[in-house]
Amino acid sequence: AQSTTPETTQSKSESPIGFDQVLVKLRSVVERLEGGKLSLEESLAAFEEGVGLSRHGAKLLDSAEQRVEMLMRDDAGKEKLVPFSDSDDLKA
Repeated sequence: AQSTTPETTQSKSESPIGFDQVLVKLRSVVERLEGGKLSLEESLAAFEEGVGLSRHGAKLLDSAEQRVEMLMRDDAGKEKLVPFSDSDDLKA
């Protein structure tokens, strides 16, 4: 039987899972659900796990975006918008 506890639940002694791990686990959940061999209860548990992983991944992306925004501030603390296509500005 499949575990019904979301894999994103971590004890305080374990390090939190990173974005790459979230993607791997999320792909695994999708494969299990698409396999069609799970019972209704197992499917619901897998879906719940997937939702938790998705939310955790979204939080990690939001945090990364905030870090990038902080790094892209000018000396006066104002946001300096730099398009990704302007790679010359990033080389300075």
